[in-house]
This record gives sequence, structure tokens and C-alpha cells, in this order.
Amino acid sequence: MKKIILATGNEGKVRELNAMLRGHYNVISQSDMQVKEVPETGTTFIENALIKARNASLQTKLPTLADDSGLQVEALNGEPGVYSARYAGESATDNDNIEKLILNMDQHDNRKAHFCCVMVFVKSARDPSPVIVEKRWEGELLREPVGENGFGYDPVFYLPDHGCSSAQLQPEVKNEISHRGQALRDLLKQLLSFE
Repeated sequence: MKKIILATGNEGKVRELNAMLRGHYNVISQSDMQVKEVPETGTTFIENALIKARNASLQTKLPTLADDSGLQVEALNGEPGVYSARYAGESATDNDNIEKLILNMDQHDNRKAHFCCVMVFVKSARDPSPVIVEKRWEGELLREPVGENGFGYDPVFYLPDHGCSSAQLQPEVKNEISHRGQALRDLLKQLLSFE
């Protein structure tokens, strides 16, 4: 089975992607390979995903999968966007970010939001034609967190079709319908067509 590096230090993402890629690839987290992270200086999800993928591939000399994703809120003009993980500051916890979001949304009736995920795959650090996939997951924002599963903004991301928050979904269901699940399935289809 082919080895690929997963360019993330986020354990929640490692768990989700490993579950979805099982049987296709032997996924190794970049932290297991002592990859030094680089600053995510991009202004878009695509730029950040490419920065992470090329960095990990350069250090490990292995094909690399990276994603950059975040929550975009209509009433906040797309915030927190690429700053989702550090919305409340550089060392913010998921709870800090959720609290800031709830506060910023306090006066807004428009609760529309979506998660965006950009996933990229590079064969090498200088791969001239990376595979890039972008997917969205539509929902609404709750006024209080609900649910114990998932990570990040999952407890405040409400799915009208399911009548619950993302954090109330079983992991298998979330992997099936989420922005990351959609992006990974699409990416996997493209990777398998190259073989």
C-alpha cells in the first residue's frame, strides 16, 4: 500500500481522513515524521493547502495530502474563513473560537454559514500540477454549542436536513456528508484514475 503524508497537526483531521482513506493508502501524519510546520501565510484556502503540502513533501520526500478548511459566515462577510483555527488568537482553543463567533453573531438574524474544504495532493514538493478539490457544506449557526462529537465549530454548525448540529452526528455519517468527506472522495477518485 502506498504511503502518503497527511500535512496537518490537527488530530481531529488525522482521525477523519484516516478513517476515509483506509484500504487505499497508508496515511502517515506529518507529526509522526517530525515535519516542521510552516506559517500559513496564504489569503485563500487553496494557497494555505499548497503551502502545507509542498512543505511536508519537501521534508519527507513523499507524496502529500493537505487540506485547508474553515467556516465562512454570511453575516460576517465570510469570517472566520482562513483564520478559523485562530479566530480568537494564535493559541485559541476550539471553545475560545466558538465563544468569539457566538459573540460576533449576537446581533445577526441571518444564521447562514458553510464549511469550505480545499484538499490538495502533490506527488513531490515541486509538483507542477497538484490535484486540487474544493467542496462546501451548507448549514446554519446555532446560538449555543450542542453535541460532543467532532471538533472545531461542529457544536454550533446546525444541519437543517438532519435536525442536529454537526457535533451530534455519528462520525461515519459526518464523514459521508461533510465538506472534508466530499472533497476526499472526489480527490480519491482522481488519484485512483491516475494509477
